[in-house]
Amino acid sequence: MAAPSTTAAPSDPAAASEPVAAPPTTPTTPAREPVLGNGQTVTIAFGGDTNFDGSNAARVASDPSSILAGVAPVLSGADLAVVNMETAIGVSGTPAPKEFTFQAPPAALEAYRSAGVDVVSAANNHGMDYGVESLRETLQAEIDSGFPIIGIGANETEAYAPLIADIRGQRVAVVAATQVLDGSLSDAWTATPTQPGLASAKRVDRLVRAVSEARAQADTVVVFLHWGVERETCPTGDQQSLAQTLVDAGADIVVGGHAHRLQGGGRLGNAVVHYGLGNFAFGTRTAEAARTGVFVVTITGRRVDGYQWLPGRISDRRPFLLGGGDAHSELAYWDGLRKCTNLTP
Repeated sequence: MAAPSTTAAPSDPAAASEPVAAPPTTPTTPAREPVLGNGQTVTIAFGGDTNFDGSNAARVASDPSSILAGVAPVLSGADLAVVNMETAIGVSGTPAPKEFTFQAPPAALEAYRSAGVDVVSAANNHGMDYGVESLRETLQAEIDSGFPIIGIGANETEAYAPLIADIRGQRVAVVAATQVLDGSLSDAWTATPTQPGLASAKRVDRLVRAVSEARAQADTVVVFLHWGVERETCPTGDQQSLAQTLVDAGADIVVGGHAHRLQGGGRLGNAVVHYGLGNFAFGTRTAEAARTGVFVVTITGRRVDGYQWLPGRISDRRPFLLGGGDAHSELAYWDGLRKCTNLTP
């Protein structure tokens, strides 16, 4: 499908603080209803952690569209598709003093665009792996490509600013932030009024403010998070507490990842939450790490009409959807993950 009309975080801090104007009500534009917006139903697809190391590095150079080809029909078929970009974008900078650092050239963004992804989040514990210099390259790649990257910015106003997508008149806001930051790097990586960086979910009050501001602009509010503990299939108490706080602040959908394992999803009051989307285009060493899929939510304004998990498997760092009996058994596994989430089906 054609990409939705979007408004990304602007590069001018003053402009970033200005709300996106709502379209005027006219005889051909029905008045907005507090719950349903203009009444149009929207489908949103979510994918987990992606980077471009190993065999995917060669694919970026030769055929980036092949990386997400196995899930492209679902992503492109949704009205809006959101994925986690767990890498810095650029060709310079100095790797951070940590075990794993990821960086990919700007051409990697074509892997998302060609698969129908509409926006990626760089708010994660690899978004600044190559320092401020590479962060600035990531921001420049966003400008040069016209492909939206959220959760980062030249200051906190930009980093916490949502993407606003206009989908058949429905306004969908997507806010991104990370609860996972290496202790020694947290201060340097966190965006402030005067410092470039990432939107930190550790600053709960600031994230709640971003969600509240998005609520005032949009019919549907999505929060896309990096959170949890690696290799755990149950959400932490911090995850569950933050999810409830964000729903109370006005979020309709709260999704995220980081554990490199699937975690459960379901309803939290009137909202829908998915704690762990798992790996997506990523290196895997175990069968658990290779479990993947696409989470699809159907929503009309604030009313969640339904959701589904489309299970998949990662092979050679690329995700592929499953069918038949394999899909059935993996869906049963995913349903079982809800037991430790305090979510309802």
